[in-house]
Formats: sequence, structure tokens, C-alpha cells
Amino acid sequence: MTTATRTASQATEITLAESAACCLNEVLATTAAADLPDLTVVLAGLEPLPKRLDRPLTVAEAAELLALSPHTLRYYERAGLVEVDRDAAGNRAYDMTALARVVFISRLRLSGMPIRTIAEYITLVTQGASTVPQRLAMLQRHRDDIRRQLHELQFALAVVDYKIVTYGGECADNSALSKPSGIPN
Repeated sequence: MTTATRTASQATEITLAESAACCLNEVLATTAAADLPDLTVVLAGLEPLPKRLDRPLTVAEAAELLALSPHTLRYYERAGLVEVDRDAAGNRAYDMTALARVVFISRLRLSGMPIRTIAEYITLVTQGASTVPQRLAMLQRHRDDIRRQLHELQFALAVVDYKIVTYGGECADNSALSKPSGIPN
């Protein structure tokens, strides 16, 4: 992959992630907490998920759609993080609920949550509504961790931008001088 292709691909990934985040934030801003739809409903149609499936997906199709390896999907299932139905032949059949769960898990992993903690969270989910306070506390702690990571990454970006400028390069978005939108104080 050439540098130009990689840069264009990264820009597309960033745009898709920003678009999905904006959509989720819009739902949060315009909907009362008690009226929020299930996350599966909101994720449907957001990259990488389609609005609906005509049929369940095989593990290979799900892996390709979600940009994960089939091994990772099987691991998530073995670890009890996601339940996947089987077709008549015994092959995995990913429906929208399973796909949305994998997207949720992959966002938690991307943001640094350990598998062990995700497994604890999923166990609490299966125990029902009585565990909502524990789940809320767990996600609030993780949100705090993410915010700390964002601030550290902003500093790291400023350091890299500084060095790029010292070598005669330019910072296209002047990122060393300004804080990007979406990063909380």
C-alpha cells in the first residue's frame, strides 16, 4: 500500500468513525434517557453494519464486514462475550444482534478495556436489570479512562506535529495549536 493510499484509507476510516460518533451523540442529545432505543437499533446502518440483513452471515462474512479475523470472532464466542446461533449444518450464523454486540465489544477493546472486564460486564448484562448500577459504574470508570487517553494522545500528537514542523513539514489541520472538537475537558 502506498503512502497516498494509506493516507486516503485512514482519512476514510476517521470520517466513518466521526460520522458514527456524531450519529450516536445526536441520538443522545435529542432523546430522553428513558426513551433511548437499544444500541443494536442505533448501530444498524452505521458503518460497518447494514440497516438490515437478508440472512444471517457466516463467520467469514461477519469477519470481513467487521474488519476482524474469524479467529477473533470465534474467541469472543468461546469467551462468552457474544452468542451466535448455528444454522442447520452447525455453522455460525451471525444475526444483527450478534453483529452489534461484536461492534460494541470491539469499541471497548479499541478503547483499552481488557477482555476480562468486558466478560464481567457481559456477565452483569445476563444477570438482568438488578446489575444496572454496577454496569453504569463500570462504564463510567471506563469513560474516565478514555478521556485520560484522549488527553495523552492529544499531547503525543502535538509532540509529533512539532517534530514534523521542525523537519520542514506542515500540520494540515494545525492540530498542534488547537484541541480537536469532541475531546472533553
